[in-house]
Amino acid sequence: MGLIKTEKFTDSQNQIALFAKALGHPARVAIIQHLFKINACVCGDLVEEIGLAQPTISQHLKELKNLGLIQGTIEGTSVCYCIHKDNWSAMKDLLNSFFDNDLNSNSCC
Repeated sequence: MGLIKTEKFTDSQNQIALFAKALGHPARVAIIQHLFKINACVCGDLVEEIGLAQPTISQHLKELKNLGLIQGTIEGTSVCYCIHKDNWSAMKDLLNSFFDNDLNSNSCC
């Protein structure tokens, strides 16, 4: 498959694709759900909670942090993660707008 030319698409389209990719892995979904469930920053107990190896968890946390859905703060020798509420709300708004495309369409088929 060739390279995707992201410049051919709008910023909104590219952002939706990035969010979909981030949410497209069940480990990332589980991490986000856990962070919402505990409603606090978590420092290291994700390995036990999610059941994956520490390097795997770290990679998923890095992806979510790079996208801005979670944020991390350094406390001692560990990084504590929590949901980035403003970015989460922005993602919800963008995805809701995308999913509402069917509300204004006529059935043409």
